Amino acid sequence: MENEIQLISDGDGLAVIGEPTAVERFLASEGLASRDLDLPRLGTVLSTGGAAAQAGSEIAANSGRWVKLTKESSKLVKKHGLRESSKSGLSTGVVKGKKGQIKGFVEFAKGPGTMLSNPAVLAGAAGIMAQLAMQQTMDEITDYLATIDEKLDDVLRAQTNQVLARVDGVDLAIREAMSVRNSVGRVSEVTWSKVQATSSTILDTQAYALRQLNDLAEKLERKNKVGDLAKATKDAQAEVQKWLSVLARCFQLHDAIAVLELDRVLDASPEELDRHRLGLRAAREHRLELISGSTVRLLGRMDAAAGTANSRVLLHPSKAPALVQASNQVSDSILDFHGLLGIEREREALEARRWRTAASEVKVKALEKGADRVDAAKRVGNETFVRAKSATGKASGRISERTLRRRGDGEESARDE
Repeated sequence: MENEIQLISDGDGLAVIGEPTAVERFLASEGLASRDLDLPRLGTVLSTGGAAAQAGSEIAANSGRWVKLTKESSKLVKKHGLRESSKSGLSTGVVKGKKGQIKGFVEFAKGPGTMLSNPAVLAGAAGIMAQLAMQQTMDEITDYLATIDEKLDDVLRAQTNQVLARVDGVDLAIREAMSVRNSVGRVSEVTWSKVQATSSTILDTQAYALRQLNDLAEKLERKNKVGDLAKATKDAQAEVQKWLSVLARCFQLHDAIAVLELDRVLDASPEELDRHRLGLRAAREHRLELISGSTVRLLGRMDAAAGTANSRVLLHPSKAPALVQASNQVSDSILDFHGLLGIEREREALEARRWRTAASEVKVKALEKGADRVDAAKRVGNETFVRAKSATGKASGRISERTLRRRGDGEESARDE
């Protein structure tokens, strides 16, 4: 196993396992930031017997690190040609080299000294990887909520807190369970009983927030006058930010429960861990699809409102630019939220945002300088609307195919086992 690096990818993260020094050199050579994989916990999934003892000794001798798959780090999976299993959805492989300098790829190591050859260990590693991916998202949501809180005025902050009060009890129960888990290293039946029924409260709050966003979209759909659209869009600015923060908090709590749930299965029924992990992944993607449906619809209404303002800028020289500016700000909030949860990372959407902002600036300057420049602003605005509408349509069409796999553009599909 000297200088041999075992790689496991689940689409969200990459586990790098091997002799500690070799792992450090490998990650340094690739320029990747990582978190501890906590390999010793894998011992809990092993059964008794000689094979288990061998695998246990391998776990003790190795170090494991976890890397979040981003557009950049996804290139590593492609670079080393990891092979995907259609059964588990995991991509695995081994690379080896002298003194940490990886020279070549070894598809599978078949000997008993390789952890990847033990299905139970592989399932356990995948379970821990799923937990780390969710914990990473939870940390990012915490930072996001802190940023949003600074932008809300006292009235909106009080309204947001009133809605989130519904899940405060869930948060306390999860915190207590996490504390016990960190102390004893497992989630017992007693600990799990305190949180297993809390998902319904989170789902109720999430459904309420989604309904509010749908109501905002419907309200915009009913408006066709620039003055009415300007007022409705302005009102939506703060409301959208509020409901996005509620959705983010609900998503964070769902992930926290899933982390505890995987630990409970690991402790009680380790043979079901792989299937349970895949089930949780499917449920998570379904929640994202629900959120995507409402937010992309609202994003489309914002683009349509900006298009209406662009086409009528001559008749409404004061209201039209303000409407476009408000629409841009709401769209930016939605796109940032999509990026946080990994819902939408298409270059076209980000490009559309830049075009909308640029068009708004051109129109404002044109109006300030005189009517002879307004025609130019209209042309830019109309072109912006077409591009934004096209980008939104592409995003909506891809929702059903979207997963949380943060792989690089153009990555080829892996071969089945």
